[in-house]
Amino acid sequence: MFPYGGISANVALFRELNNRIIPIFATMNKTFARFLFVCISFIVLGFSQAQEVAIELGPEEIGINETFTIKVTLSDEKIKSYDQFPEITGFQKQGISQSSSMNLINGQMSSSNSIIQYYKPSKKGTFTLPNFEIAINGKSYSSAGQKIQVVDAVSSGGLGSGAAIDPFADFFGRSTEQPEFVELDDDAFFSLSVDKEQVYQGEGFNITLAFYMSEENQAPFQFYEPGKQLDAILKKIKPTNVWEENFNITNIDPDKVTINGKRWTRFKVYEATFFPFSEGEIEIPRIPWEMIKYKVAKNPTFFGANRQEDFKTFYSSPKTIKVIPLPPHPLKNEVSVGQFQLRENITDIEVETGQGFDYNFGISGVGNINAISAPKRIPAANLNTFDPNVRQQINRGYGRVSGIKDFNYYITFTEAGEYDLSKNFEWIYFDPQLAVYDTLRSAAKIKVVGESKTNEAISSQRLGGLYDRINVEDNRFLNEKYKYYFTAAINVLLLLILVLIAVLILRRR
Repeated sequence: MFPYGGISANVALFRELNNRIIPIFATMNKTFARFLFVCISFIVLGFSQAQEVAIELGPEEIGINETFTIKVTLSDEKIKSYDQFPEITGFQKQGISQSSSMNLINGQMSSSNSIIQYYKPSKKGTFTLPNFEIAINGKSYSSAGQKIQVVDAVSSGGLGSGAAIDPFADFFGRSTEQPEFVELDDDAFFSLSVDKEQVYQGEGFNITLAFYMSEENQAPFQFYEPGKQLDAILKKIKPTNVWEENFNITNIDPDKVTINGKRWTRFKVYEATFFPFSEGEIEIPRIPWEMIKYKVAKNPTFFGANRQEDFKTFYSSPKTIKVIPLPPHPLKNEVSVGQFQLRENITDIEVETGQGFDYNFGISGVGNINAISAPKRIPAANLNTFDPNVRQQINRGYGRVSGIKDFNYYITFTEAGEYDLSKNFEWIYFDPQLAVYDTLRSAAKIKVVGESKTNEAISSQRLGGLYDRINVEDNRFLNEKYKYYFTAAINVLLLLILVLIAVLILRRR
């Protein structure tokens, strides 16, 4: 059986084949010799593919000032995805680095890609790395684990266990040394911004969470579990007495902004508009946001780890939004707040009595579209209408919530004449920019022609009372004889009572 242990081992095996077996082939038929050599080559290559992933653990004994590593190497394939490395009691994860290498031996090129997890011991003692599995490119691989002894600090002259290895160091005659990583100064910040610091009750204010990097920033960053962080943040910043219109940011895309004349790249992670229900103050606390910030190698190499994963937490400034009450008005607790306009589907039309038509009372503008109630209907003779069909559309963008809410009525008239719908439909709201109450009234005028349909309207209406009971009451005749006997019995009983009273009075005298 041929041994197998990776590309380099099998290259040596091919050399052995060349030195020992090829001379034997010289004595054979040339065609048969070539066929046999190809078969043996395929067998060797098959074994070389049997172990594609190697998991290497650090030494069993390290100093308190050294690092322990778990290294996963994948041959002839890139590392596209991988699971979290295991936790080790008594150690803290210090970051991940990746490296790649290529070998060219006898005209055959091979490559390997490695990922290294660094662990820093927190105290001395004996610790156990248990058995673990890790998924690389969707396939699971296991390791038996080991005991790790952490001893006193060792001198820095030797190679620490956390050293990054240059795969071509020996090939080019270079000495292998642990890379030194440095942290670059960053020009970045995390911000929670609001567009208004004072609003009326029911008026919306926009809130945005974003990470900013200047165009001059040199420090490499990467987002760290933004969804998980955002879930925790929303529990802190969302008040209970507000209506939220979430802008639903699904992708963190960069956009360019200018702040105080300086160019920045902004990454929005959350944006919404809050509509407060009650007056008072809304306190938004200081919010943390964690980013992956890489340390870079002081002396980078073409191969090997040129950066090391680290973390940095940014904090936003707290905010306070004051919510003031609406001015006095009989409907102050019922009206919507915003800038609105009326949109109708008709202006002037002519209809016949009894003939119905659709009338649309549409309210469009900026504000809490969900909270818009139906317009007030003022009763009028000869006009019949029913509850409206409602349709709404909400747009969230450009830092505001806008849209339209349509109330579609079906209207009929029973008498000819001219009707002004402004006397029948109106909607009151509060404009926060002008700080005044305003009313939207219909501008439609209807000309009705034809004969009177009042009587038809009455006959089609529900009559109620006795008429409602006609279909449910018994239509059979009652026997009047029973009624006569019942009345006679009552009269006899009353006569006996009078006689009894008279006897009692005479005895007393």
